[in-house]
Amino acid sequence: MFETALILVALLVLVFALVAQRIARWPLTAPMVFLGAGVLLSQTGWVDPHEGEHALHILAEATLVILLFLDASQIDLAQFKRQHIWPQRMLLIGLPLSIAIGTVANVVFLPEWPILAAALAAALLAPTDAALGQSVVSNKRIPGRVRRGLTVESGLNDGLALPIILLLASLLGGASSNDAQSWLVFGASQIVLGPIAGIAVGLTGGWAMLQAHKRGWTGEAYEGVATLSFAALSYLVATQIGGNGFIAAFIAGLCFGNMLKGRCKFVFEFTENEGQILMWAAFLLLGLALVPEAIAHLTPTLLAVILVSLFLVRPLAIWISLLGTDASQSTRLFFGWFGPRGLATALFALLILPEIGAEWSELILPLAINAVWISAVLHGVSAVVLGDAYSKAVERMGACPEREAMPEPFEASNEQVNNMGIGAQNEQD
Repeated sequence: MFETALILVALLVLVFALVAQRIARWPLTAPMVFLGAGVLLSQTGWVDPHEGEHALHILAEATLVILLFLDASQIDLAQFKRQHIWPQRMLLIGLPLSIAIGTVANVVFLPEWPILAAALAAALLAPTDAALGQSVVSNKRIPGRVRRGLTVESGLNDGLALPIILLLASLLGGASSNDAQSWLVFGASQIVLGPIAGIAVGLTGGWAMLQAHKRGWTGEAYEGVATLSFAALSYLVATQIGGNGFIAAFIAGLCFGNMLKGRCKFVFEFTENEGQILMWAAFLLLGLALVPEAIAHLTPTLLAVILVSLFLVRPLAIWISLLGTDASQSTRLFFGWFGPRGLATALFALLILPEIGAEWSELILPLAINAVWISAVLHGVSAVVLGDAYSKAVERMGACPEREAMPEPFEASNEQVNNMGIGAQNEQD
């Protein structure tokens, strides 16, 4: 039976890959398809959901490490500081506001929960995932500056939210075990030592790659192998010294990408190609192992918390964060809605289960998993319609900040590199 399930999964991936471009304009996204397929597969009895959950943990950690590293590698920090005022505001103001407003909302709907648990739930629901709104990010009618803003925000907010989530989970776990001090020390070491490992591996890896390019020792065929190795190395080094491997992968990616300044094509291509298979598989296993049980534990109160987070908490936080910028009211509303909750929310929830204990795991995990599938449906169904409506609204504005041309990441740096002749050897290879 297990072999039959694998055959069905392989066929599903094949069929979806063959028709993906065709259904790109439909209110049907890859996360919706693979989550639904996982739920249906769980009902056949061909695969033990517990086996699926074990596989999900392994795949989830590997996927999160790789995507955190590669997403961060694509962020041009110099350009981010100069030109990305919208994602700056959404990350530095909107993300903390989302957690703060979400905490207040959770206290209202879940008065029996301590404030630490309410804050942890709000922090888990704060990160966004561009994969669930792929129809928006890939819609060329939507101005490039807007699409870039969503991509940059979703690429960075999970890495910024993770330390907060770890700290809150440590405090909640400590409160539950009456050993708050040791949990706080553990959480602090995770947050401090992780970035140290990430900086060391990212800078060293970037320098090593540059030296290999200059001397013609490597080529594009091997860039990907080296890049994935640096991502894994940052995670492993951090865990060995007592730091958090996911934070390390994110920081390492930032350092690595800004050392190379766009000279590694693999960083930009993997997420759009091979990375899709990892995400599809993770969503399928999520639907197989966790979604059915999460739905069984979905109470009206949890549903209200999730809907308030989607429809009120993030839109309000993003609206406030963009006050004083050149973003129009339509753009603020657009940014506020298209913050779907995806893999980061689910994987972070799985990550903290050992720390918060069984009692809180039974409450926090269903909230996170239900938020993911509900968001996948709502944002997937609305992506095409609202994306087209927004693009028409921007067209009616004429010349406006939304239509301002934006350079590609590391564009200027690449020109300088070509002038210096660095990387020419790689192109010849």
